[in-house]
Amino acid sequence: MLLLQQLLNGVMLGSVYVTVAVAFTLTIGVLNFLNFTIPTLFMLSGMGAWALTKWGLPLVHTPPFPWPMALLFAIVVTICASLVVERFTFRYMKTKYGDATEHAIPLVSSLGFLLIIENLMRIGYGTEAQRIAAFDWDNTITVGGLFLRVPQLVSLLLALLLVAGLNWVLKHSRIGRGLRAIAENPDAANILGVDSRRLVPVIFTLTGVLCGLAGILFAINYGEVSPTMGEDIGSKAIAGMVIGGLGSIWGAVLGGLIIGIAEMLTIHFFGADTVQVAVWGLLLIALFVRPQGLLGHHSIGKGKL
Repeated sequence: MLLLQQLLNGVMLGSVYVTVAVAFTLTIGVLNFLNFTIPTLFMLSGMGAWALTKWGLPLVHTPPFPWPMALLFAIVVTICASLVVERFTFRYMKTKYGDATEHAIPLVSSLGFLLIIENLMRIGYGTEAQRIAAFDWDNTITVGGLFLRVPQLVSLLLALLLVAGLNWVLKHSRIGRGLRAIAENPDAANILGVDSRRLVPVIFTLTGVLCGLAGILFAINYGEVSPTMGEDIGSKAIAGMVIGGLGSIWGAVLGGLIIGIAEMLTIHFFGADTVQVAVWGLLLIALFVRPQGLLGHHSIGKGKL
């Protein structure tokens, strides 16, 4: 029974990795660009919600926000930050330097944003983890002898619903068809009338939504936030994305769940100190055995949405 409980806990933890891994997959699958600001956007959402409920808006000196308003405002701030990253790491560089920017300059500039935002949060709120009070609906239900916290169940369902909705938009909407055309061949898409300048910000908006929701759900589920909370989550989400298959949304879902389960089983059998060895060892094994990923394109690294 204890092993089943750990498996269940792994699935719940994996739901956080799933959301962040899908955010990475969007930029990789459409823009062939590894957006290093994603872990920081994840952190910004969780830390922002906590700060708003404790002090309100900085500089303006508003009263503390109630949690529902703080959560919504934090997601909006995360989306805006993601669009700023798009403006200065991708659009500006693309406009100024053209194809010469593929893909090192946007990657390095996104890393710069990661370090700037993270260190600003450290300066403003310190480096220590901050506790979040439990919610009134933070109850535990029992199913067949297994314990399941309501926020964790809500997180899993929201993650799956969000990914399913995103997958539908990409497959069946006009915006989704335009994004997939850009993913396949940006130059051909422009010739056919697809306006990439309008569609690329959609990717960063969706990235902001995914990271904002993931950061808030993580804060609610685990009861603490810190300026470095995105580093571990982001690295494991990348591992999940690679294991699932680059460019595959459902591959990111599968990979994120695998990483979450692997982490909890490692803690159960070997202790928390061995988690990093297990996760990255699993990634290396996956790369040796199936480098294209479980659901990735048959050509390595060529997976597209």
